[in-house]
Amino acid sequence: MRAVVLGLSITSSWGNGHATNYRGLVRALRERGHEVLFLERDVPWYAAQRDAPAAGELYRSLDNLRERFGEAVREADLVLQGSYVPDGVTVAEWLLETARGVTAFYDIDTPVTLAKLGSGDEEYLSPELVPRFDLYLSFTGGPTLERLRRDWGARRAEPFYCLVDPAAYSPRDAERILDLGHLGTYSADRQPALERLLLEPARRLPSSRFAVAGPQYPDGLDWPANVRRVEHLPPREHPAFYASQRFTLNITRSDMVSAGWSPSVRLFEAAACGVPVISDWWNGLDAFFEPGREILVAESPEDVIAYLELPEHDRRAIGERARRRVFAAHTAAHRAEELERHVAQLTTVAT
Repeated sequence: MRAVVLGLSITSSWGNGHATNYRGLVRALRERGHEVLFLERDVPWYAAQRDAPAAGELYRSLDNLRERFGEAVREADLVLQGSYVPDGVTVAEWLLETARGVTAFYDIDTPVTLAKLGSGDEEYLSPELVPRFDLYLSFTGGPTLERLRRDWGARRAEPFYCLVDPAAYSPRDAERILDLGHLGTYSADRQPALERLLLEPARRLPSSRFAVAGPQYPDGLDWPANVRRVEHLPPREHPAFYASQRFTLNITRSDMVSAGWSPSVRLFEAAACGVPVISDWWNGLDAFFEPGREILVAESPEDVIAYLELPEHDRRAIGERARRRVFAAHTAAHRAEELERHVAQLTTVAT
């Protein structure tokens, strides 16, 4: 299969979780014998933070995209456009007019996308475009899939959850110097949960050690003295960061909580490293991990503090069960197989 992928970014993980997802998927597809061309817009904020510069091809403008890669899009068996592509509506209109193969929209932000469409925000997708794609691959499963079909006219809406690349994320031997850590870009809607589930436990446990890694946190936040701040971690440093923690904290964006069935890439990556995850609750979480055995659900600082006191044997067992669950269903190879199956079915119908 010849595939062209137009995504937010594969060359830089700064401030986005798309990059590691794309890297794992592209790697898995290539390992399975497919030709994959990844295209991304060259923008200054990613140019200054590239941690995999050779992973994709860059285009400077829409005219540059059309001139350099028009033939590749036209001849591809699959053309897949992701969410948050700059000038995404214009790109999609050109893509759909040019491509002869299967066309797919890969939404790594489905609840956010639907909220935008509902409010008239067409930053990277318009309502008119949704029914024109052959396939809508959704980061979110559950009832959202029916909404995509019923309310927005998606021809074929399928769950296509985030993934983890076992070649990049696996357990590491390291000293557990942190009791609890969190990896994630700042988001105003996540901050109350971070305050409740990490910063408040840190204040109550001054002899314990915590860390928050990720960019764009505003100045003036009240960080307890025992919370270490890391501005940005490139993906190659994620496993070591997870390995340094006894537990890691997953916090879900409010749109994803409302929609449910929206596991984040960080959730799968931490679990793949064998680190037990403490998470907020959202509908569908128990479809991915068994609460109490494979993941720990917290609503309050007291919940978190109680988990931090779990015996070492129990802590390790929870992490190991989560790791096995992820490797059994949510690797890059699993997603590559799913994508192959969808394309094959659509191609069969077309012929």
